[in-house]
Amino acid sequence: MIATNDNDDDKTKEESKKERITIVLNEKDLIESFVKGSGNGGQKINKTSNCVDLRHVPTGVRVVCQQTRSLQQNRSIARKIMIEKLDDYYNGDQSKSAIKREIARKKEAKRRKRAREKYGTTNSKEETSIE
Repeated sequence: MIATNDNDDDKTKEESKKERITIVLNEKDLIESFVKGSGNGGQKINKTSNCVDLRHVPTGVRVVCQQTRSLQQNRSIARKIMIEKLDDYYNGDQSKSAIKREIARKKEAKRRKRAREKYGTTNSKEETSIE
């Protein structure tokens, strides 16, 4: 008879959930194209192809970036955004942006709870019954 420890199985499951995949962009997996921009920026934006369209072939994730008038800056920004999106795609709840959202959500809930405790509930039925 072999004795198993259920706690060990739980720990391995938790550890596997906590493992994050480190995202590394391979240029081979990316298709990059440049299109003419639109919006604010005047003639420079309308005449030059400085809007970056970046696609990750294995996942199909697409990023379009035209935050600045400079093509090189847009390429750099597009790659940073692509890494964030791939992090969300592969890591889900363990991605950096998901963790930041969760922290912000908890902060907001804590703030609301403190306000409720300080000022009481804002339910109009309870206020009228007290008066």
